[in-house]
This record gives sequence, structure tokens and C-alpha cells, in this order.
Amino acid sequence: MNGRGEKEKFPVGIIGGTGGIGRWFARFFSEEGYPVLVSGRREGPDLPEMTGNCRVVIVSVPIGVTCEVIQKVGPFMKADSLLMDLTSLKEESVRTMLETSVSEVLGLHPLFGPGEPSLAGQNIVLCPGRGDRWLAWVRELFKKNGARLVEATPERHDEIMAFVQAGNHLHTILLGLILREAGLEPAILERFSTPTLRAKMGLIQKVFSHPTLYAEIITRNPGIRRVASLFEGKIAELMLATKRRNAGELMKLMEKIPAGLWTPADETKGKKDFRLEGRREIALSRK
Repeated sequence: MNGRGEKEKFPVGIIGGTGGIGRWFARFFSEEGYPVLVSGRREGPDLPEMTGNCRVVIVSVPIGVTCEVIQKVGPFMKADSLLMDLTSLKEESVRTMLETSVSEVLGLHPLFGPGEPSLAGQNIVLCPGRGDRWLAWVRELFKKNGARLVEATPERHDEIMAFVQAGNHLHTILLGLILREAGLEPAILERFSTPTLRAKMGLIQKVFSHPTLYAEIITRNPGIRRVASLFEGKIAELMLATKRRNAGELMKLMEKIPAGLWTPADETKGKKDFRLEGRREIALSRK
């Protein structure tokens, strides 16, 4: 591959490209002019054929079988090719790609679902594993389409996702379980609902419609024990205040949270790309 390689339209292979986010990226690369080979459980080229024809191979399968698939495809990858994955967790998948292949390696986490019409304004996390040449191509292609890129180590990615995804989804599941135990009929909930509750009900429906996906996102994250411990502690504090019906005590808990927690820091506004190094956030230079 020359420098950026944007003008060279080589084949891209996607294992798991027949559904979900894999199918979304198959369409994306096709619309960008790249020939795309996709494989599913019962269709598409086998691994020798795909890796022999495709300079870029992307693994887009359920979290529970991601590393198993990587172990199968990795040995077929060539040194001048790129192996990527799209799973929601990065530490284990990037390590497996490095161990089983000689190719360049990049962990990719699109922070959006297959219902989005384009990359414009969407966050994507890049976890570089090995090599820089293909990384430059990925950056250029995604930035050209308006994506907001952030780079992090696989370990830092999973640490953050323990809260952004695992903790977030755990809260949604908790609310869904509470509403179920309350025994309120859906029609009653709908007629008495506020806009906020309707928005939350949409999230509950989404999560409960894909139990395997969200259960694996939560339980397979190495940081989930810390999140679960925080949940337990904070729920205990909330219960103590509410059982006492003590508004002042509840207000004090809420006032401990700085407004900046949900207000983007000034230095990140208007910036499209960031690189995370430890706990510092550094804007990437734009060319």
C-alpha cells in the first residue's frame, strides 16, 4: 500500500458482513468504491479465499465468538495486510489478533448502530495494535466522511466502556426489571408517560430485544466488577435517603455531581479527533 492509499480501491473482506454493523460497513466500503467480499455463517468465501483476495479483513461477529474467529483467520493474514475487528470490547480481541497474525492490526469500535445513515458526526474508537501505514488509510477514510475519531489503548478503551456501555446498559436493564415487577400494563404506562419515560422505554425495548449482545457487553468487560460495586454502593445510599423520605439527604447526593460531568469540556468542543494517553486527552493534529 502506498502512503495513504485512498485512490487505490482494493478488496475489503468482512467476516460477519451479512447482518448488523458488519452489513453497515459492507455498504459503506462499497459506496466508497471498494469491492467487498462478505461471509456469514452459511454463505460467502472461506478464509483462504477471503484473505487471499482482500488486503483488509474485518471481523464483525458476536462478542462471544470474536476471538475464536480471529484465531481462525489470523494465520492466513499476510504481513502487508490489515486485520481489524468491530467488537465492543478491545483488550482481548486486539491481543488475539496480534498473537495469531503477522499483519497490521487495528481494533475498531463504532459507537453507533446499524440504523445510522452515515458516519457524519459519529464517534469511532481506534485501538492501534501493530503498524502505521493502514492506520493512516483508516483515519483519512473515516475523517473524510465526517466521523469523530478517538484513539486509545485497548485497555483504556475497555476501562471507559465499562461505564459508557456496561454501566449504562446495566441501568437500563435495572429500570426494565423494576417496571416489570411493578406490574403496570404497557397501555397504562404509555398513557401516563412523560417524554423522558418514553425515551427510556425506547432504550429498554432496544436492550431487551437483544439479550445476548447486551449481556455479553456487560459481563465480558474486565471492569464490570468495579461498576457493579459502584452500583451496589450508590443504590444503597439512594435507598437510605428515599426510605427516610429525606429530600435534603437526596439533594446532597445529587449536588455532589459537578455540572461538567454532562457538559463537554471547552477544549473538546469543535474538535473531531482525539488520542487518549492514560487519562489525558490530546487533540490530534489535522492536515
